[in-house]
Amino acid sequence: MANKGFSHIGLSTLDLDKTKDFYENVLGFRTVRFDAIEIKEGGQIRHAIIDCGRDQLIAFMEARDVPGIPAEYDAGINRGLGLPSAFYHFAFEAGSEGALEQKRQELIDKGVKVTEVFDHDWAKSIYFKDPNGIQLEFCCYTRDLNQQDAELKVRIKASVKQLGLDF
Repeated sequence: MANKGFSHIGLSTLDLDKTKDFYENVLGFRTVRFDAIEIKEGGQIRHAIIDCGRDQLIAFMEARDVPGIPAEYDAGINRGLGLPSAFYHFAFEAGSEGALEQKRQELIDKGVKVTEVFDHDWAKSIYFKDPNGIQLEFCCYTRDLNQQDAELKVRIKASVKQLGLDF
């Protein structure tokens, strides 16, 4: 069977309303399924599936009074593990350099703190965080990758701050 890519990525949130609002109204994505799951032992899990484009989905789950699931935890992934924000992150395709610049300005206009455009040599990116503290990225390829790109080489020298590795 041929690989077909991701079906969805599942993440957690403590505030599904705020998360859903951000992904819909700030990023312009669309919720395609929204469920309430009644738990027999008590409580409820709310589950929203959001289409990021090209049928690529992110699912968010929010537990409400479910036995064994803490009421408070760090949904930002990295902070809870003691890692800088760049380690676990999710990148969305911008499509072109022009679209990347446009998306950056749209985010700024909506009050989102976003980085300058970072040139990776093969792609350009901007970085920002969702309401959970998860680092997100819009990225666009600037050239095709080749065999030399697959070989380990020092290609970038940057500071911790430039790479988003600061806490």
